[in-house]
Amino acid sequence: MPESLSRAVPAVGYGVEWANFYKPLPWLTLDFDLSHSNAKFTEDDPAGDHIPGSIETVIATGARVDLPNGLFGSLRLRYFGPRPLIEDNSVRSKSTTLVNLETGYTYKRLRAQLDVLNLFNSKDHDIDYFYVSRLPGEPIDG
Repeated sequence: MPESLSRAVPAVGYGVEWANFYKPLPWLTLDFDLSHSNAKFTEDDPAGDHIPGSIETVIATGARVDLPNGLFGSLRLRYFGPRPLIEDNSVRSKSTTLVNLETGYTYKRLRAQLDVLNLFNSKDHDIDYFYVSRLPGEPIDG
C-alpha cells in the first residue's frame, strides 16, 4: 500500500447534500443533486490533514421522459470535482464530467433498452492516485 494511504488515524468530515426532483409535465421528470463535503484527518501530521481521494463536490442531474406510447429515455450528467491526491493538498486531481444516455420502448411486460455510457467519449478519470510506483528491483524513487 502506498505510504500516503497507510495512515490509520481518525478522520472527521462534514458536508451538505441537496436532492431535488421536479415533474413539470406528466411525462417529464427533472432532477438535480448536489453534495459538498470536507473530510480531514484529525491528528497532526507533517504530511498534512487532507484525505487523499476524498471527493469534495458531486453533482448528478438529468431529465427523464416516459411517454404514454411506451417510449422512454433519459440524459444524465455526473460531475466529480477536483480532490486532494496527497495529504498536503499540493497535488489535486482534475474534475470529471460524464454524460450517459438511455432510450427504449416498453410494450406490456416487455422492455427493450439501449444505454450509451460516456456519450461524449470523455477521457476524464473516475479515480486518480499520486504516489511512486515501481516493480521489484527498480530504484526506490520510481
